[in-house]
This record gives sequence, structure tokens and C-alpha cells, in this order.
Amino acid sequence: MVYRWHQNYFYILYISVHFYISEFVFFTEEERRVRANDREYNEKFQYASNCIMTSKYNIITFLPVNLFEQFQEVANTYFLFLLILQLIPQISSLSWFTTIVPLVLVLSITAVKDATDDYFRHKSDNQVNNRQSQVLIGVTLLYTVYVFQADLLLLSSSEPHSLCYIETAELDGETNMKVRQSLSVTSELGDPNNLAQFDGEVVCEPPNNKLDRFCGTLYWKDCKYPLSNQNMLLRGCVLRNTESCCGLVIFAGPDTKLMQNSGRTKFKRTSIDRLMNTLVLWIFGFLVCMGVILAIGNAVWEKEVGALFQSFLPWDPPVDNFLFSAFLSFWSYVIILNTVVPISLYVSVEVIRLGHSYFINWDRRMFCSRSNTAAEARTTTLNEELGQVEYIFSDKTGTLTQNIMTFNKCSINGRAYGEKPSVHSDLVYITCYSQRVQPLDFSAWNPLADRDFCFYDQSLLEAVMVGEPAVHEFFRVLSLCHTVMSEEKREGVLVYKAQSPDEGALVTAARNFGFVFRSRTPGTVTTHELGKAVTYTLLAILDFNNIRKRMSVIVRNPEGRIRLYCKGADTVLFERLHSCNHELMNITSDHLNEYAGDGLRTLALAYRDLSEEQWEAWAERFRGADKATDCRDDRLAAVYEEIEQDMMLLGATAVEDKLQDGVPETIAILSLANIKIWVLTGDKQETAVNIGYSCKMLTDDMTEIFIVNGHTVQSVREELRYNAQGWGGACAFGNGCGGDGASNWVPNKSKCSPPQAPPSSLLESISGEFALIISGHSLAHALEADMEREFLETACACRAVICCRVTPLQKALVVELVKRHKKAVTLAIGDGANDVSMIKTAHIGVGISGQEGIQAVLASDYSFSQFRFLQRLLLVHGRWSYLRMCRFLCYFFYKNFAFTMVHFWFGFFCGFSAQIALDTGYWTAINHFFIWGSLGTYFTILFAMHSSILFNIFPKQFHFLGDAHNTLGQPVVWLTIALATVISIAPVLAFRFLKLDLKPQLSDTVRNTQLVLQKKRKPGGRVGRGVGSGSRRSGYAFAHQEGFGELITSGKNMRLSSMALATFASRHSSSWIDTLRRKKHDGLFLK
Repeated sequence: MVYRWHQNYFYILYISVHFYISEFVFFTEEERRVRANDREYNEKFQYASNCIMTSKYNIITFLPVNLFEQFQEVANTYFLFLLILQLIPQISSLSWFTTIVPLVLVLSITAVKDATDDYFRHKSDNQVNNRQSQVLIGVTLLYTVYVFQADLLLLSSSEPHSLCYIETAELDGETNMKVRQSLSVTSELGDPNNLAQFDGEVVCEPPNNKLDRFCGTLYWKDCKYPLSNQNMLLRGCVLRNTESCCGLVIFAGPDTKLMQNSGRTKFKRTSIDRLMNTLVLWIFGFLVCMGVILAIGNAVWEKEVGALFQSFLPWDPPVDNFLFSAFLSFWSYVIILNTVVPISLYVSVEVIRLGHSYFINWDRRMFCSRSNTAAEARTTTLNEELGQVEYIFSDKTGTLTQNIMTFNKCSINGRAYGEKPSVHSDLVYITCYSQRVQPLDFSAWNPLADRDFCFYDQSLLEAVMVGEPAVHEFFRVLSLCHTVMSEEKREGVLVYKAQSPDEGALVTAARNFGFVFRSRTPGTVTTHELGKAVTYTLLAILDFNNIRKRMSVIVRNPEGRIRLYCKGADTVLFERLHSCNHELMNITSDHLNEYAGDGLRTLALAYRDLSEEQWEAWAERFRGADKATDCRDDRLAAVYEEIEQDMMLLGATAVEDKLQDGVPETIAILSLANIKIWVLTGDKQETAVNIGYSCKMLTDDMTEIFIVNGHTVQSVREELRYNAQGWGGACAFGNGCGGDGASNWVPNKSKCSPPQAPPSSLLESISGEFALIISGHSLAHALEADMEREFLETACACRAVICCRVTPLQKALVVELVKRHKKAVTLAIGDGANDVSMIKTAHIGVGISGQEGIQAVLASDYSFSQFRFLQRLLLVHGRWSYLRMCRFLCYFFYKNFAFTMVHFWFGFFCGFSAQIALDTGYWTAINHFFIWGSLGTYFTILFAMHSSILFNIFPKQFHFLGDAHNTLGQPVVWLTIALATVISIAPVLAFRFLKLDLKPQLSDTVRNTQLVLQKKRKPGGRVGRGVGSGSRRSGYAFAHQEGFGELITSGKNMRLSSMALATFASRHSSSWIDTLRRKKHDGLFLK
């Protein structure tokens, strides 16, 4: 069957290798084997089909699977157990619908939510799986503009040298174009007849989630050819600037690298969730205790007096064993008192969280009109956690800064260029300077110049025009040593697509100074040097990575000279310079330090001339390492090291990355809220320190700024301990440390032994403001197991911490260290792919949608476009969410306990018979009234009291500063429960005591009279005889039987026959109790 899809005047022809679905085949795949145009061979392995299924349910499985998932919750299982108990007539005092109705309601709400989420997953799956294409057997032929639906091996393309330009925004968030190239042996397979005859076999690595790595081998015509990531077109990429290409499907469906990377993010739970789970367990234990108490009361009552009530309150059949009666009573009270464990708690909490998420999404003050980006709560479970953040871990580039790079200054052959005032110049100087110096005008002599580029030093332009060799070579490096793609939309209008803003700024600078990068092919780079077109042969690209921290290209100029150009971090490049560069290196280092002091990002440039023999020998080793199938990356790195030696220094560049709007004010307010901010950046120390001053993290008022820059474990430990000694010295000179043991601690400054670690009490009692700056190589030692705790205590005692030259893994390790030991809520914020690990590790991850793509946003819990919005997210929405949730939970527990304790106390007045005190319909109406009415009133008042209007009018009375983490805790909840218990019994006790004084019953009067008479008796004495009694004894005292006095005063009835009762009523016109009252002074009462 053939499908055609016409879009943008291009036809898309999709020819995929057929694979069987293998989702239910569980085996460990050690290698992947794919043979083109051989269905029978491929079917043997039962690889996954290209159908994507991210949904969880279908029409048949939804109900059983969803119910099974919901009953994994302890609360739902508990109420199902209660429902089963209510179906037993012997123990049920309530109708079964009182439990099944709220249970079904809770399950239905959750099921509707799950069904809605799964509907959108089905919709997304159908949109992907039903993309129209033409399906045949063989390989894949694709036309622009097309989104790849499988991981393909590029075989050929319509571009020269089988180049293919792609956009990988869906994979890594980078919007710049990247280039892929097929093997030269398959570049002529574009014809359909040749594709039909292609029978090559690919043996490669099994499916994995590494987007930047692919290792495999193509076997064809008795030869083998190494395959790398440069030959792959991954699912999710978009074909750009290429008319057509063809490829062989390697991974399909769930085996693609995109789907391998789309695993579920780790579920994050808030402290309130953990507290609720703990409280529910404790409350359930409290319920059991109440049931046991009432069951014991039932057993005692049944044994002592229960049998006397069988004729007055008969039950059928009677329970002969009081223990069995107590057992039934226990389960009856478990049913009656079940409201102490709220069935609607979790649903109510989720509804409130959803509302708070909409508040964040609708906040106009967190909307950036420039980028048309609104704040987004990508999760609904962490809103109240925002109000408890104590540590913020922030990236610098693109997060604190704009990540819009401008070429500002440079150093060429020992001379500094660029006179633009630094970011620390005062306003008066800047104003005077702007009137005196204007940006250079490049358009007069360079028609290809970028009009938005600004530079302020005329001498550099003059050096280019007079032809200084070092200056020309400097800009030649910038125009050749890069991976930028050029797109010429119309004659003379160039658009550069760079992998990083730094690289784009450097190429743009070379363009304005006359060295214009025009185009590239796999083997050539074409530039215009001062108006003259020059084509260089591109021999090799030694690409950049985080370990190498440099990039090199080897080119052959039109005269035949071979030269290596390199740019990279100065710390790495200076180690590979020729010894004759010592003096120039010192001068350039001074310039680099000056640039870093101005907050500029720096790179060093160098070159090396290669002879033909050197190139041929090295190229042979390079080809051998490139064809290796095992440890290929390590072998290439070793070969790169061989050629990148004995280079000649050209100079250095300085690129400015400005702070975002409102960053200093935001950091200042967050610091006032006792929230500590750590900056984790890959920039050099000087640049990071200068940015720290610019954003007010570091100030001149600080007591001291400590720098840890050791290269060994011992040196790092000593530096950390000497820093702590500095704190001890500050305490000793009157900063008021105090504390037990702190004032007596004297640092060991002996040269024979290393410094001692200070006690934790000293670190806790530090007064003054300190800052810690630590480099990446020192941080690697500080994070070791035997030193991490000491580093953590030292860093947490500082107001500001800046970690420089750190890797993405180190960022995550720092966050994990604070999470593990400090038990504090952490927040990580970043904008690039190197921040993803940090964002996922922290309790809360915030992504900045900036220049480095959306990968950080996709991995985050909250996202917006400006760092300054973090202030409102934490101090307004975070506090609102947390305070509202805490008040709601306290009210919820109070309401449930107040109702439940009424039934508990009622058990003491109904013979522990498990009777309900309130009608179920009445309670339902009251429950809804108090829930919705009180919550509506409460939230209205709370919104008014915590509004931004009151904050602006009365900032001191209504402030949003500080993390609120003491509003709800176990003591608060138990105090609420105790209050509900007291309130539930206080009215009853007060009524009974007041009734004894105001309107006593007859039995109460008799009992009080007996107590008064007993107090009048002499202690230990005997009752005296009457006058004239002598030794005569009364026969009444011996012959009469025991009376019913105790029964009368106890309030119980005497069982009399109807005849006797009538006779007694006719003979006595007044109560015999009145007679007893008239004889209250008779001596017989003393008996």
C-alpha cells in the first residue's frame, strides 16, 4: 500500500526495513545485526517495530489495571476493607453506602484524571504512528522537510559529498544545524535501482540512550567500514537544506535513542507528602487504640451489668460470652470511627495543588513579553515545597547571564585591543565615554559585515587594514576553527548556525574584520579574506568535548602549506605550547586575568605548522583509531594529543555575557530570606568571581572570601581547615562566637602536623559573612568520601559559594551531597543540557528557556524565561501554597477528629454498644457545609492578607521573606488533635457538672446527702447507743434482709410484677423515697 503526503511542495517516500514487534521478548541484546533488503534474515531477531506506544491503557484493560494501580494506595485498600466489614450484619452499625459512595467518588476522580492523561498519550501516539508515508521493502528515501521516524544509517544524499544537514532540537534542544555525512562507498546509492541491490550488513552496539555516540561496522563487498555518530540520522531530527537522502533503519520504535532517553523521571515527593503518610499511620494506630478502649469497656459492661438490661433492652440472639461481644464491638467501632482517617484527604490535596499550579501559569508578572514565554508548572506535586527551599544551585551562563555573546576585547601577539568600558565602570565615566567613543562602522569597507556587531577600538581595524601578519592569522583561526554552518538566504546576507553562542560571536567578529566564513563541504572551507575568496582543504577536525576543552582543525591552504589551528581554555592550551612562547604566554595571561576580572569569557588561540611527512604519519594513526571498533574514543583522544603539541600562541579572545535583568535584586532578596545560593559554573575562577560581584553575591562588606585551589587531597584538606581557622580567629577577635567548646578551640598552626578540623559547634556559631570559592579540580577531591562532610560543613557556613570549572557530573554530586547530609529542600536552576543532571537531582528543578535549547526545560519541574522570576515563584507562590496547604491540613484533621471523638465519648453513655450519635444524612450535609463554606471563606481572607497590594502598601507588616517550614509538623498536628479531643468532650462534661448544681436529680441529692453525713462521722469512732437502750438488741437489725438502697441510688430500675406494682401504688400516696428523705437524720442511715 502506498501513501503520499504532500507538504511544502515536497514528497516524502518512506521505505523501512520490516521488523516484528518484540516488546514481549525479554533477552539481553549484545549487538544489533541488520541486513538491507533481507526480510527473512531480520525477522530472526524479532526486533521492535516502528510503532510507538506510550499509553498505559486501552478500552478493555483500563478498568482492571487502573483499579489495581489505585488499590496500591494504602488508604484505598483500608477503605475497601471497611466496606467489607460493613457487609457483616453482626458488626455493622452504618449502612454500606456511607463508605462505598465516597470511595467510588475518590476512585472515579482519580480514574478520570488517569484516563484524560492516557487519552492525550494515545492522541500523541496516533499522531506519530499515523504519519503518512510510502512503504516498501528496502531502505529509506527522505525529502526535506522531514522528521526522521527511526534511527537511520545515512547511505547517500543529494548534496555534494553526501552531506546531510539536520536540526536536533527535539533531541538536545539545540536549534542550530548539524552536518552528517555518509561513507564514501555508499554515496552513490541514491538511485533506486542501486538501493534495491544494496545488501550490506551492519553490526553495531545494542540500543542505548547515548545521543552523542554510535559504534558499528558496515560489511559490504567483503570489506568492513567503521561507523560513527557522524553517519547516523536519529529519530526526531529534522532534515534541513538537503533535497533528499536515503538511509538504512538500524533502530526502530522503542529501540531508538530518542525513546531510550524518554524514560520516566524520578518521582519527587514533598515533605508534606511524607508527613501525611506518617500521620495517617499514626492516626490509624490511634483509631485502633480507641477501638481497643471501647472494646474493653464493652467487655466490662457486659460482664458486670449488661445481663440486667437484656429484659429492658433485649437483643436477639443474646451474646453469652462477653469477650466475643467485645470482639464484635471492636470491629463495629472501627467502622464507626473510620472517619478519623480521611478518605478524601489525598484527593483534596491534589485538587488544591492543581489550583496552585494554575495560579503559577496565570501569573502575568512571570510572563516575558520579549520571548513570549509564560511561567509553567510542569508538575503539580511540588508547589508547597517551593516555600521551604533553603539552598539554590544555579548555573551562570544563560541563567544569571543572558547567554547573548558579544566580542568585546582581544589580545593579539601581546597587545590588548578593545576599549569598551567594563561593567564595573561608574555611571559618570560611562556617560562621558559614550560621548567620546562611538562603535566602529564596518559597512563602509566590508559589505558582508554584520550591522549588529559593535566594537570600539579603531586600532584593531587599522592593524587589519595595514596587514599585520599576527592579526590576520588571529582572525583566520576564528574563521576556520569552528563547526558553524552558514546559510545565505539572499546574496550578501549570511545567517550563522552555531552550536554555542560563543562560537557564533567569534565567527561574527572575524566576519566584520574582513575574514568572512562563507560555506563548507566535508573536505573544504571557503572564506572571503579581505574581499578575496579563499578555499582551504579541510584535512581533519579534532572536535571539542568537555574533557578536552579545546578544538582543532587541520587545513591545507591554497599554497599547499598544512597548518593546525586550535582554540580552547587557556589552562589546557598553555600546557601544549612550544617553550619559546614563555614571554608571550605571561603577557597574554595578564590580559586574560584582566578580562576575567571584567567578567568576560576567554579563549586562547594557537597554531602549528606541519610538514607533509608529519601529516601523513599522523593521518595513518588517525585513520587506524577512527576505524577501531573497541575503545574508539580513547584511541582518538590519544591520537589528538600527539598532534596538539608544540603550538605557537597567537592570542586570546574575550566575549561578554551580560547579566539578565533583575538578577542582583533577586539574589539580594533571596539572601534576606535566608536562602543560600551556590553558583556552579564551568567558567574560569576570575570570570565567576567577577560575576559574583556583579550580581551582589560577593560584596566588599564580607568578612573574608576564601579560595580553595589545591591539586591534591592533602592540599585541599589543609586549605579547608585553614579557612575554618580564619573563622576561629574572627571569633577570637570579638565577633562573638560563643557556644560550648567553640571559644576553647584553638587551631593547630604547627608546621609539623596538618590543621585540625574545627568542631561543628564552631561552624554553627560563626558570626560574620564569608564566601567560599573552589575550583573544579579541588572539588573533585573535596567530594571524596573521607572529606565531603568537612567540605559540606565549611561551605554551608558561608553565605555564598561559587564552584568554578565544574563538570555536569560534579554539579549533580554537589546537589546530592547537600540533600543527603543537610536534609534541606534544594532547588537547581539552569538553561543548558549540562544542567539536566543537576536539575533532576535536586528536590525542585527549574529550567530557563534560553539560548541553549529546551533540554533543561524538558527535565524541569517549573520553567520560565528569566532568573528574576524565581523570586516570585519562591517567596509568593511557594509561601502561598505551603501556608494554604498547612492550614487546610490542620483544619481537615481537626474537622475529622471533632466528629469522630463525639462517637467515642458517646460510647461511654450507651453501654459501649457501638451506636452512632448522629444521623448519617445530617453528618453528610454538615460535612459538606463546613468543608466548602469554611474553605471558601478561609481562602478569600488568606488571599486578601497575602496579596501583592498589601505587600506594596505595608511591606514590613506583610512581607514574603524566609522559608516557611515550621507551619506544619507532627507537634502542630497532635496539638490540633488534642484540641479537637478536648472540645468534643468539654461541652458534655460542662453540662453534667452544671446540671448537678442548678437542677439536680433525686438520686444526686441522696448521694450528696450521704457524702455530707459521712464527713460528719468521727474518724474511727463507733455509733453511740440511744438513752435507756441498755443491752437490749433490736430484732430488726438481725432479721431484716439487705435493702435496695444501692440499686435506688444507682438509677437502675427494680423488676416488680404488675400486681405488686399496683398494690404498692395504692397503699402509698407518696413516694417511699420522700419518707427516706424525711428520716435523713435517723441513725439507721449511718449504717
